[in-house]
Amino acid sequence: MKRHIVVLGASSKPERYANRAVRMLLQRDYRVTPVHPVEKIIEGLPVVSSLDEVTEPVDTLTVYVSLEASMSVAEAILHLRPGRVIFNPGAENPVLMKRLEQKGIRVEEACTLVLLSTGGF
Repeated sequence: MKRHIVVLGASSKPERYANRAVRMLLQRDYRVTPVHPVEKIIEGLPVVSSLDEVTEPVDTLTVYVSLEASMSVAEAILHLRPGRVIFNPGAENPVLMKRLEQKGIRVEEACTLVLLSTGGF
């Protein structure tokens, strides 16, 4: 089965890194769930408005929202129990990262685009 990747802070704007990540993940044949509170379709995919709507197991959650935004959904992230959470540049959140690690969830401060480009994803 294809690995399920959730993109928190996905964007329909092609110039945004979160949109580029969605496109690169799709090109590499991952199952992608974009999360955005308002958008309905991103890169042809249906968008969920919150992490609470994600019902399938998640291999990786890649975060493209601010520290404040990720703190506001911290409980939802913990409840989701992804195998790994990637905090992209500008989305770092040391407090949440520590909480995730304490729950046994792998955490990375990295750029999803770089990981995908170099085969390190």
